[in-house]
Amino acid sequence: MSPTRRSFFSTAALAAPYILLGKKTAPERPHILFIAADDCNSNLGCFGHPIVKSPNVDRIASMGVRFERAYCQFPLCGPSRTSLLSGLRPDSTKIFENQIAIRDTRPDVTTLPQLFRRNGYTSHRYGKMYHMDVPASVGTDKWDDPPSWDAAVSPPGKEQHTEGERHSIKTSGGAAWQWISFSGDGKDQADDRAAELAIETFEKNRGKPVFIGLGFLRPHVPNVAPSRFFDMYPMGAIRPVVNPPNDRDDIPKASEIAINTRANDMGMDENGKREAIRSYYATISYMDWQVGRVLAALDKLKLMEKTAIVFWGDHGYHLGEHHRWHKRSLFEESAKAPLIVAAPGRKARGRACRSLVEFIDIYPTVAQIGGMPLPPHLEGQSLMPLLENPSRSWKSAAFTQMAAPEGIVGRAVRTDRYCYIRWTGPHPDEELFDHKTDPKEYTNLARKTEHAGLLRRMRGVLDRGWTAAKAKV
Repeated sequence: MSPTRRSFFSTAALAAPYILLGKKTAPERPHILFIAADDCNSNLGCFGHPIVKSPNVDRIASMGVRFERAYCQFPLCGPSRTSLLSGLRPDSTKIFENQIAIRDTRPDVTTLPQLFRRNGYTSHRYGKMYHMDVPASVGTDKWDDPPSWDAAVSPPGKEQHTEGERHSIKTSGGAAWQWISFSGDGKDQADDRAAELAIETFEKNRGKPVFIGLGFLRPHVPNVAPSRFFDMYPMGAIRPVVNPPNDRDDIPKASEIAINTRANDMGMDENGKREAIRSYYATISYMDWQVGRVLAALDKLKLMEKTAIVFWGDHGYHLGEHHRWHKRSLFEESAKAPLIVAAPGRKARGRACRSLVEFIDIYPTVAQIGGMPLPPHLEGQSLMPLLENPSRSWKSAAFTQMAAPEGIVGRAVRTDRYCYIRWTGPHPDEELFDHKTDPKEYTNLARKTEHAGLLRRMRGVLDRGWTAAKAKV
C-alpha cells in the first residue's frame, strides 16, 4: 500500500467514530483548552502556597481535579513537552535535549492535537507548546510541529527589551537573572497576544469543537510583568529557602554536574535571592491574570460548561532548594509539576488527588475526554477513573529521567513513600529518600548500610520499569 493510501485509511479509521455519530453530535463534544505555563512549578495558591496569588488557576482547580503528585518524564522543556504531546516516553522519542523536533526522531507519530484534527476538531496553537527558546526564539516557529495544527501563531514579544524598571541580579555563573517591571497591561508581550487569539478563536467557534493549545511564556526568565504584580509581593514578605548546613554533602557528583551553573545559589546574596523569588512569583500572577482573561471570555460566551480545561507546567523549578535555581534536576522540586484537569460531566470537582500520576498520562486522558480513539503507541494511562474518584488506588510508581554532560544519565522512580535515583556514566551513584520522614529529600539513605534492603527493593522497582507499575483498571 502506498504511503498516501496508508495515510488516508489511517485517518479515516481514526475519524470513524464521529462519522457514525453524525453531524448532530459534533457540537456536543467539549472544546479543549490546553494551557501550558513555561517553567511553572507548583507554587500556586490551589497547591497550598502561602503567598502566591493565582486565583484563576485556582478556579480551574475548583472545577476539576488537581494532581498533587504529578511527575514530568524529563525536567527540561523540549523533552518534557515532546513526551507529553506525543504520548511517548523520552526513551521512545529519543529526545533528551532542547532544539529537536518530534518529526526528527518519530516522523510518523500521531500527536495529541493531531489526533483531534483527525477526528473533527480544528486544532490551534497560540504561544509555546512544543519547545521554543525563551527569549531568543520568541515569535518564531522553531521546533514546532506543523502536522499538529490547523492554525499556529507564535506571537512576538518585547521580552528582555521591554521598557520599564529592570535589574539583572548578579550571579557567579554568567547566567544573569533578569526582571523587568513595567506600567500597563503589556500589549507588547507575547502572552497577552496569545490569550487574545484564544479568546478570538472561541468567539468564532462557539458551535464547533476546537482544541486550543495555549502556551504562556511566563514565569520563564526574563521575569517580565506589569508593576502591579510585583507590588503583590513586597521584598519583606519573601523568605528564601533555608537548607540544612550539610545538605550538599551526600548529593552525587553527577547530580551537581547536571545542574551546571545553577547550583551553589548561583552566587546570589540574600537580597538577590529575594529579588529572584519575588520576580518569579510576580510572573506567575501575571500568567494567572492572562488565564483569567480567557476564563472570563468562556463565561461571557456561555462555553464554560462545554469546555474541558487542562493546566500544566512542563516541569518543576528550583528556587533555592538544595541551593539550586533551575530545572535539570531529579529532586522533587524539579521533577514534580502542576497538573489540573477540569472536564465537563466528571464527578470530582475541587478535589485533590494524591495518587502518583505522570505527564505521559495527559495524552490518553485528554483524548478520552474528547471521545477520541486511543492510538496504540501510547505509553501512559488515562486518568479518567481519577476524575471520577481521586481517592482510588492508582500507579505503584512514577518515572523521571534526564541526561547531562559527560554522558551522565539519571533515572528516578517514586513510589508512595520512597524516591530512588540512579546515576550512570562517568560518576555512577545512587540516592534514596524517604518522603514520609524526609519530604524535602535532604538525607540520602543510599549512603547508610542499614537501608541496604530497601535500596535493593527500590532498584528492583526501577529495573522492572513503567509497565510493571501500571494501574489496574
